[in-house]
Amino acid sequence: MTMLKLSLMAFSFIFWAAGLTMLIIGIWAKVSLGSYLALSANDYPSAPAILVATGITVIIWGFLGCFSAATEHQGLLRTYSVFLTAVLVAGVTAGLSALLYRQNVAQGFQEGLHQALLAYGEDEGMADALDALQRALSCCGVKSYRDWLTSPWGLEHNGSVPLSCCRARRVCQHSPPNAHWLHHDGCFSKVSAFVSSNMFYIATAALGLALLQLIGIVLACLLAARVPAHRLGTATPC
Repeated sequence: MTMLKLSLMAFSFIFWAAGLTMLIIGIWAKVSLGSYLALSANDYPSAPAILVATGITVIIWGFLGCFSAATEHQGLLRTYSVFLTAVLVAGVTAGLSALLYRQNVAQGFQEGLHQALLAYGEDEGMADALDALQRALSCCGVKSYRDWLTSPWGLEHNGSVPLSCCRARRVCQHSPPNAHWLHHDGCFSKVSAFVSSNMFYIATAALGLALLQLIGIVLACLLAARVPAHRLGTATPC
């Protein structure tokens, strides 16, 4: 009985730590990646908020798990096991979705980059996000810097490109600029490479965390079943 209770408390602490990690990642994504996510044609800007909300919820329920194990409260233990089951289903769904729809994520960014390039100079928010992306990834345009030469903004500026495409600002003062001083890689190829290389690990982590909930479900259910036997001397099924 004592070992079972300590095991559930240890699991709840790990669960709480996972929630804290999700909260930190969500805040970081909101602050650091918010402008990049805004470039996607798909509805991903809410992803950081979902991570923050999920992290806070998991932290609260992690404390509840420790409390229910320490007090051996049967009702709380059963409620905790139900919550862990919901987390298990959500984690498996998220992990499988990340694997199955990673191409859609990349395509959403490709469409969003095209839209941002066409609206450059008209939508200040999109322009700032695109400039930030081009500087951060050392890229230019969707497929290459040539995308800017035929864009509405580029045609209005004599075939020029934004300064964010340049390796050094002082060498991009001419229109059209010398291609030698521009970032030659398109932004879509770099975003796509990032998605392809990291989405598998993100999905694996989500699935692993979800399957970890099986341990918590079993521990909570076993402890809830043994609470009456421990206190009343009778056994009840889980």
